Amino acid sequence: MNDVALTPQATKELFIKMVVDAWNASTNQVTKIFDDLTDDQLKAEAAPGRNTGVYLLGHLTAVTDRMLPLLGFGERSYPQLDKPFLATPDKSGLEIPSIQELKQYWKEVNAKLSAAIAATEPDEWFNKHTSVSAEDFAKEPNRNKLNVLMNRTNHQSTHYGQLIYLKPKN
Repeated sequence: MNDVALTPQATKELFIKMVVDAWNASTNQVTKIFDDLTDDQLKAEAAPGRNTGVYLLGHLTAVTDRMLPLLGFGERSYPQLDKPFLATPDKSGLEIPSIQELKQYWKEVNAKLSAAIAATEPDEWFNKHTSVSAEDFAKEPNRNKLNVLMNRTNHQSTHYGQLIYLKPKN
């Protein structure tokens, strides 16, 4: 067996790369399905009584937008998405942006987040995110920026699993 001994810094950078690559793969997968689904398909429920694709598009956009200040990457672009896509359930009757607007918001938020991720130095990933106090972070250093990215990757992947049910069966 060919074991490679990595320095602590190289190990840290490898771990960060794995997490960022997983985020990027998940985001690309979700973006592709949003691009491939028609408006009518997005208006459908993923399963009877479940969320529509439009709701999932708005929900994922709002969650991704909230990552910007959480990770210290800047202000949100679309805080108006919180009420219809985070604070209330699907089919609440609230006015929402059009599907095309939501798709544009999705792409803009992800471009902004992607640029910030690419500019983040390795050691910064292990700093606290903005929603944890210094005291709590001292007790739980796992409440860092990289952990947020891992958590949101899992969240996004869960909703991708719902979105695939909107694709037509061949």
